[in-house]
Amino acid sequence: QMHLVESGGGLVQAGGSLRLSCAASGRTFSDFAMGWFRQAPGKDRMFVAGVSWNGDSTYYANSAEGRFSVSRDNAKNTVSLQMNNLKPEDTGVYYCGALQNQRWVRYGQKYDYWGQGTQVTVSS
Repeated sequence: QMHLVESGGGLVQAGGSLRLSCAASGRTFSDFAMGWFRQAPGKDRMFVAGVSWNGDSTYYANSAEGRFSVSRDNAKNTVSLQMNNLKPEDTGVYYCGALQNQRWVRYGQKYDYWGQGTQVTVSS
């Protein structure tokens, strides 16, 4: 069992920045690709960004491309999401997830483990 704990959410004005972090424990972190998803109120959980097991490959939703940056530190068992130029539509609960087959990193139903989420609210 892998345990994931997100942190770093909060309230920020449009145009601001936040850095989310996810700490993993319980399994070998480098065995897993990692992803970030957002769930807005009343909507499905949507892919935001993902990173391969070694950090060499990154993946972004169109809405995140150019504004967000995902990275991981396998020595510290953490994955981060740097979010810049935030917009009100970025508001939601952000979840960190882990999956063993990175080809499915954009597909939430393929993930093996999820964190509890952290709230991000962007005011206009």
